[in-house]
Amino acid sequence: MIRILIADDHAVVREGLKQILADEPGMVVAGEAAGGIEVLQFVRKTDFELVVLDVAMPGKDGLDTLKELKQIKPGLPVLILSMDPEEQYAIRLLRAGAAGYMTKESAPEELVAAIRKVAHKGKYVSTVLAEKLAWILDGSSDRPPHERLSDREFIIMQLLSTSKTVTEIAGELCLSVKTVSTYRSRALQKMGMKNNAEYSYYALKQGLLG
Repeated sequence: MIRILIADDHAVVREGLKQILADEPGMVVAGEAAGGIEVLQFVRKTDFELVVLDVAMPGKDGLDTLKELKQIKPGLPVLILSMDPEEQYAIRLLRAGAAGYMTKESAPEELVAAIRKVAHKGKYVSTVLAEKLAWILDGSSDRPPHERLSDREFIIMQLLSTSKTVTEIAGELCLSVKTVSTYRSRALQKMGMKNNAEYSYYALKQGLLG
């Protein structure tokens, strides 16, 4: 039996996932979490075969949650299910230890197939993402500028691109305003940019905005 922990801050999404998996043989939703901290509490006290994890959650985002999950239970497979396009976070999440990545626009049968594959220690990515991974791993290809950013710098720049203020981002990520401003300055410097608008234009051209 594949015991699954579903982590998403939207109750309607969790309910939808439960309905998709309800009639699947050998699967059971054994836990639900609405935030990253709750996910970590669950896995410390309960055994699961798989975690289905959203990227954007309050208090502790999916990337930070994933990193801590892999420290607590390195062998626990994590399938990322996100609203964001694959190009935005997928590669960073896979590098951080995710066993698979798919968008919430995926068909239910694709989700079920991905869960079965990941639960049996496989990896799941779409054909489009597989091609992008192959391109990045090609030694003759130059890495795009945004891949010079650290995970935290990248996340903050993405949030700034959605017109959120430094203060709003600080509250969302549980950081100080000064810390967020420092990450922003470092990111702009690494990319040779002067302001948020330049990054937003770049992100739009690169398909990084959902």
